[in-house]
Amino acid sequence: MAALLGRGLLLGRAANGQLTVLPIPPMSAAAVRFASKKSGTTTRNRGGNSPGKRYGFKKTEGTFVHAGNILATQRLMRWHPGAHVGMGRNKWLYALEDGIVRYTKEVYVPRPHSKESQEMIPRLPRGAVLYKTFINVIPTAEVGSYKLVNML
Repeated sequence: MAALLGRGLLLGRAANGQLTVLPIPPMSAAAVRFASKKSGTTTRNRGGNSPGKRYGFKKTEGTFVHAGNILATQRLMRWHPGAHVGMGRNKWLYALEDGIVRYTKEVYVPRPHSKESQEMIPRLPRGAVLYKTFINVIPTAEVGSYKLVNML
């Protein structure tokens, strides 16, 4: 039977019954040390996987909208406000009246000496026609109005 004395010494009994002090062999090179933290991706700089902003048109041609309904969300000017359509601070278009949505394409002729035309004209071929898409709301007439409603 052996007892541990500490400091790398082991007390043991020899075959003849005498007590002997034996040194403990040093740890072998086969010992494995495990990481204290799980390895994986870093928690910083994880950009690029944010959800989309859902820009685009929200109401299609011919649908009925109420005043205040959002017609299109955009970052750049893809659609322009037409009749009875307002534009918010962030270029979102919304209906000003109850009515039916109509999309129109109209010819766009930039002013000759404006900054916009200076940037565009050198890149366009001669005789090119520019178009802008406008979103309009055609108001619907009230069917069967009451005198009391008109008084308010």
